[in-house]
Amino acid sequence: MEAKYYQSLPDGKVRCTLCPHECIIKPGKSGICRIRHNSNGVLIAESYQLYSALHFDPVEKKPLYHFYPGKEILSLGSVGCNLHCNWCQNYDISQKGVENDDKLTHMLPETLVKMARIQKNSIGIAYTYNEPSISIESVIETARLCKENGLKNVMVTNGYIGEQAMTDYLELIDAFNIDVKAFREDIYQKYTGSKLEHVLKNIILAKKAGKHVELTYLVVTDINDKLEQFIELVNWIANETGKDTVLHISRYFPRYKLDNAPTSAIKLQLLAEKALETLDFVYLGNIYSGEFSNTRCPTCKSTLVTRKGYSVTINDDCKSGICPECKTKIFIDD
Repeated sequence: MEAKYYQSLPDGKVRCTLCPHECIIKPGKSGICRIRHNSNGVLIAESYQLYSALHFDPVEKKPLYHFYPGKEILSLGSVGCNLHCNWCQNYDISQKGVENDDKLTHMLPETLVKMARIQKNSIGIAYTYNEPSISIESVIETARLCKENGLKNVMVTNGYIGEQAMTDYLELIDAFNIDVKAFREDIYQKYTGSKLEHVLKNIILAKKAGKHVELTYLVVTDINDKLEQFIELVNWIANETGKDTVLHISRYFPRYKLDNAPTSAIKLQLLAEKALETLDFVYLGNIYSGEFSNTRCPTCKSTLVTRKGYSVTINDDCKSGICPECKTKIFIDD
């Protein structure tokens, strides 16, 4: 399928405007994401309606803890990514193109929406696993049909999205989980090949548009685990998106090109405790965390949601996400 978000240039080249890289692509070549290909001066979206993964997941697995907790969501992934993180946890699908995967499945939006509708306890569709924003043609078509059928759309993304594409996503996506890879421009550039400023801008845009936003910070040993850098991120969140913004602090394990030691459990707990001095909701991921898994009201400290792995128990009196003790709005469930 011919891609959207590109400009024709002399000599058969094209400029892709989908993400801030704005790759200039020669005929026969592909952009950084590996799935937007220049075929004789026409940009082709090679991953259109092709999926590498299709599962029903707990919405907590995205992770989203304050968006319909305890519900399930149909989760879709394709191939490719516009970032090249040295520690990529899903590199087996994100760091390759369509030509490198002979097991991709073609699925129409109508089929996907039907699956999401008939599954018990399902709220809709999540675009996840690899970087979904680069498959915008598929996502927009599916998300529009999903919305027409009264279902929710979720995007799990690195946030490295161009201005026009982000505007189009904001019309259809209900909730975002956005990865923040570090809080230093030099680290972003060195380890991901991208720029932090664009990610921060899109976080603010999503929040101002009234979308549900949760953030994930994967703590990579000896790269982005310095307390000073982390505190700067926490303060930025509180000042720019509000102290009620949910932050997931996630444990790193060696993957792809990086063999640094797994994140220390002690380090994770320290960061979580520091974050809770400023933010209302802080959780730990990829590690059994006990107290950092449950949702407590920041006003009266009542425990409203208890989690053991992906088993979720919601306080019977916490109707529509409102604390029964002090009436503080805690999560979305209506």
